[in-house]
Amino acid sequence: MSKVQGGMKCVKYLLFAFNFIFWLSGLLVLAVGLWLRFDPNTVKLLTGDGAPDTFFIAVYILLGAGGLMMVVGFFGCFGAIRESQCLLASFFACLLIIFGAEITAGVFGFLNKEQIAEEIQKFYSDSIADNNVNGTAIALIYHKTLNCCGGASMEKNPELCPDQTEETDCHTAILNFFDEKLLIIGYIGIGIAGVMIIGMIFSMVLCCAIRNSREVI
Repeated sequence: MSKVQGGMKCVKYLLFAFNFIFWLSGLLVLAVGLWLRFDPNTVKLLTGDGAPDTFFIAVYILLGAGGLMMVVGFFGCFGAIRESQCLLASFFACLLIIFGAEITAGVFGFLNKEQIAEEIQKFYSDSIADNNVNGTAIALIYHKTLNCCGGASMEKNPELCPDQTEETDCHTAILNFFDEKLLIIGYIGIGIAGVMIIGMIFSMVLCCAIRNSREVI
């Protein structure tokens, strides 16, 4: 038999609905992580000997967070239906930890955005400077994928981009490319943070209502 009645019963089903949304949010984060990991353009730019792996490390963290969110969302739904104080309190604690981790990761990513871009720009510049078959192949991938040629302070090599018509240098193109990726992640993160805050509020309200109903009984 349900322990909560009236308005709290409504909160119970609202919490279930928000937990389901949270589970879907975890699925979305997982999907975005997989897209960033296997996006053909990203893979082309970050493969090869000496390519920086900072971006992919962040993507793996994103994949782990998405999987964890799906697990937490499932247990949150179960806790709301079963009206379990223990599960709801655990759900709240997990949401708080994930929320804190998301804020930390967001601040870290924002502060290190330029460093990540600089590492990739250096990788591109080194490939041009190597002047060998491998370096030439890497440079051609960047020129074709980003439709650019040369660095900010480097002369364009007509042999590497003979059909180049754009004036964009590859250092600027790299920065714009990853700015676009991070912008998508930022919007998704803000939306998920809002869902998490609402979920934490409802879980605590329902948990308190269950405790009060037991004290009355």
